[in-house]
Amino acid sequence: MGQLQAKELQVQGIIDRVFDHFTAHNGNDFISFQELYTAILLVYNDINKHFPGPHYDPPAREEVQEMLDLYDTNRNGVLDRKEFMGFVEKFTGNLAMRLSKNILIFSIAAPCLALLTKSATERVPGVGPVVKKIPSALYASLITTAVAVVSKVNDSA
Repeated sequence: MGQLQAKELQVQGIIDRVFDHFTAHNGNDFISFQELYTAILLVYNDINKHFPGPHYDPPAREEVQEMLDLYDTNRNGVLDRKEFMGFVEKFTGNLAMRLSKNILIFSIAAPCLALLTKSATERVPGVGPVVKKIPSALYASLITTAVAVVSKVNDSA
């Protein structure tokens, strides 16, 4: 199973867990609009905690209200599990591509870049002896952190 499929399953688990949380507390098999907005916030909070890269902002309350009308297929003003899945997938669909990009950057590209720059930097007079003393794992972590900061700055610009 690929990393993207694993992440999609993890997102699916987040969606299921949030829906189950609300239905267990309200005693129904659906989520109301008030619960829906809170549920979306919880889904985005979990996604932001579990995936690398920049913070993903949830949709505005007005956007959630507009989308509720589209995904409430039986027009009863609430979302059942199937409707909720489609609803959340609409908002998180764009995240799948961003997540896969971030996984590639933070797990493969940044560490490779770090190792390449470390060996090149070790040959620079004045800086080289200091860089040689830094363990490769620590250097890779520093470069990956720098890439994350630059990525976050670029995403917010």
